[in-house]
Amino acid sequence: MAFQRRIFSGIQPSGNLHLGNYLGAVRNWVKLQNEFECIFCMVDMHAITVWQDPADLVRSTRELASAMIASGIDPERNVLFNQSQNPDHTTLAWIFNCVARMGWMNRMTQFKEKAGKDRENVSLGLFAYPALMAADILAYKATHVPVGEDQKQHLELARDIAQKFNHDYGGEFFPLTEPQIFGTATRVMSLRDGQKKMSKSDLSDQSRINLTDTSDAIADKIKRAKTDTQALPETTEGLEGRPEAQNLMGIYAALTDKPLDHVVADFAGKGFADFKRALTEAAVAHMGPITAEMRRLMADPGYVDDILRKGGERARALSAPVLREVYDTVGFLRP
Repeated sequence: MAFQRRIFSGIQPSGNLHLGNYLGAVRNWVKLQNEFECIFCMVDMHAITVWQDPADLVRSTRELASAMIASGIDPERNVLFNQSQNPDHTTLAWIFNCVARMGWMNRMTQFKEKAGKDRENVSLGLFAYPALMAADILAYKATHVPVGEDQKQHLELARDIAQKFNHDYGGEFFPLTEPQIFGTATRVMSLRDGQKKMSKSDLSDQSRINLTDTSDAIADKIKRAKTDTQALPETTEGLEGRPEAQNLMGIYAALTDKPLDHVVADFAGKGFADFKRALTEAAVAHMGPITAEMRRLMADPGYVDDILRKGGERARALSAPVLREVYDTVGFLRP
């Protein structure tokens, strides 16, 4: 069976969006609008697998929606909503809980990392959430999902669930969703340690550029960013073993849409002071308009909420026929 090409992308609304989120994911999602039918979802039900302050969750959801729109995601061309607007996700997740095997879930490395040594006290939702992720995708029969390294295993599980459901019920109901790989995806590292990913969980705000940072804050963080004592290299091979130089030059290349080898050639032999001035100018010029639009949208929560409500209605219109098919397939009487 040929399935319609459709993208599903999800991101948790957990606050403190930063440059790594933008360059590594959101900016690439904007490009997908020209190639696919796209569904963009703020996965707030995934967020509560660990405790969230309700007021913070509301604020973070609106902030994330504002950031996505400000970055160029068009809520008219695409479906943009928060996950809890569509209960079909959780209905299908329960069915997938009954399809997935305990052994599959026990192999999920991200659960082991998040639970640590206290796995007996974490929520059942944290253990089972890969089944909800599969439901997020397959409720719309999405054919492609943009994934980072940390989510590849969960996409493989979604494929396993789809395959087992198809086998158990003797049909080709769900697609085996493919990863959408970006050749230009940027892995952004901490400004304080080039060997660690830029993260909102880092205790030091100096480690990241937040999407809400002012121009002065961006300039200060880049000025304080960790470097080494050597001049900048003449070739990209010279970046090996120099994680901070590689990170900052990679960020500059992404912000200016230049190949990394061109950036290296432009700054070959120069010191970090000159390069940081250029990086600051590029970051402020690129991020300034996005931050300004984000702030404008966040100041009008009713407008953002209306976009998400309408997006939720459109999402449910897409998932409803899939759920009707699933009900008939597994033997449920429809409501």
